[in-house]
This record gives sequence, C-alpha cells and structure tokens, in this order.
Amino acid sequence: MSRAVFITGTSTDVGKTFVSGLILKKLRAGKISAGYYKAALSGAEEAGGILVPGDAKYVCDVSGIKENPQTLVSFIYKTPVSPHLAARIERQPVDLEKIERDFNSLKSVYEYITVEGSGGLVCPLRVDDKIIMLTDVIKSLNLDIVIVASSLLGTINSTVLTVEYAKKLNIAVKGVIMNYFDENDFMHMDNKKQIEKFTGVPVIASVSKNSQDIGAEAEVIKRLYKEV
Repeated sequence: MSRAVFITGTSTDVGKTFVSGLILKKLRAGKISAGYYKAALSGAEEAGGILVPGDAKYVCDVSGIKENPQTLVSFIYKTPVSPHLAARIERQPVDLEKIERDFNSLKSVYEYITVEGSGGLVCPLRVDDKIIMLTDVIKSLNLDIVIVASSLLGTINSTVLTVEYAKKLNIAVKGVIMNYFDENDFMHMDNKKQIEKFTGVPVIASVSKNSQDIGAEAEVIKRLYKEV
C-alpha cells in the first residue's frame, strides 16, 4: 500500500516546488521509495518542440528522481496563467479521471508519493461545462495536506485563512512548512508562534532561503503521509 500527501501553499510562488524538492531529497537520501506527481502545470517552457514541466523537472533534479518529468504531470500547459484559463486557451481541459489514473499508476512504483498543487488551495483547474477545483483533486485522491507558507509579513492572515478553508471542506491539515525563514528575525519567529496558536496546526519545518535541507528528520516527514 502506498502513502501520499498533498503540498499546497498560501498563494502562488510561495515555494511549494522548492519545499517539495527538499522533502523528496530527504526521503530518497534515506533510501525510501519516494516519487512526485502534479495534476496540472501551466507556464511550461518549450524545448525542441516538447513542453517541459519546470516544477517537475526541478524536483527530479534536486531529489534524484530519474523519471521523465513529463510523465509526472497529467496536464501540461504552455500559457503562463491559471490552469483553468490555460486549459481553455489551449483546448485541453483537465479531466479528473485521467488524474486518478495517473496517480494510481504511480502507486505501483513508489511507496511514498508527494503530490504538489497549483497556486493556492482555491485554484480552479477547469471552468466550463464542468467545474474542477484543486480541492476536488485532493478529495478525489483522498489526501491530507501540508501548507507551505511564507515567513514574511502577512503570512498569519494567509495561513489562517488557508487552514480554515481546508477545515471547512473537511480536508485534514497535517502541518505547515514556513519558507524564507530567518531564525534571527524576531518577526519570523513570532509569525511561527502565532500561526501555531491561531490554527492549532504544527509548524513542522522552517526552511531558510536557498536551504539544502528540509530541516526535519525523514521519520517526521514520513508521518505526514497517509495510506491511499
């Protein structure tokens, strides 16, 4: 039986891919069978007529995953906008059944699967005759989430709102990982304290800018994953 966790963020560009890479690097360094998956990615760069999913490639490069990054993302779009809009522009709508099939195929390969989201938790993936939100993917794959949050000014508000929205949808939040963290910055230290106080969710790691390590032991990271 495989285990998996969903990595989301308080907003776009908060460091989900960076943190996902560090998580997988830690697990794989411990000889743990760990893989990566992303349902939809927009803003892919074209190389030799092939769309390269940058997030997946980065995670593979950092963690040592040898698979072709294209096989780890179900829907890859070139247009650098929200996935639902890129899908409409490129006429390739997101399909939840394909996401489920692709995810299930990875379960036969990896014991631990890190699933990275797109943007923040409230991210539309399809808006036409069907509406598919990122939270529909989380629920369909039966995943708990870890929230990547900034350590900067404003993070208390965005993190509390993300946690409360997840709870409203009965999505379990296993922890928060703070990115861009400076242990010598009193505001960063207070943000960490207040996030735990107001959400009741533990900050399981505090990652400094350009860190090479997630800052948590592999056994702690493994406990974030649930059987799927």
